[in-house]
Amino acid sequence: MAIWDFVKDAGKAVFGKAEAAPAPAAPTAAAPADAKAATADPEVQRKVAALKAELKALNLDGDDVHLRLRGDTVIVESKGADREALEKLILAVGNIQGIAKVEADLPPEAPQPVFHTVAKGETLSAIAKAHLGDASKYNAIFEANRPMLSDPDKIYPGQMLRIPPQQG
Repeated sequence: MAIWDFVKDAGKAVFGKAEAAPAPAAPTAAAPADAKAATADPEVQRKVAALKAELKALNLDGDDVHLRLRGDTVIVESKGADREALEKLILAVGNIQGIAKVEADLPPEAPQPVFHTVAKGETLSAIAKAHLGDASKYNAIFEANRPMLSDPDKIYPGQMLRIPPQQG
């Protein structure tokens, strides 16, 4: 599995505030403290549901998309998604406030995706000039990041964007 780092404190806030809940009981010898126990945690379930709701809002929620949350890391699994869809899934969940890493399997024969983290003051035109050699190709970056981007002027520092492959 490949791992991508994101800016944990940047991104869309989808988790909201947790309702006051009783502190979880300490694990006992009869209750294993493993990954299965973590998925039973109501807070983890609430956050996974919020991530799935965000994917649904972006129309990226295929039947075969499975998410697991381990601390501030999301593990994305999808057997049927093509490369572009999987890259969009990685970015959609990684650009959520509170998520620091995303793990996912990309086809081994495919080149690694090119992602760019937006710096303060950057524009899509400047990013296009740096990555694609032509500022006027900003729309290619915008389209490669739909539906996460709704406007080419609405990007923010810390946001990670997908850079499309250069067309001959």
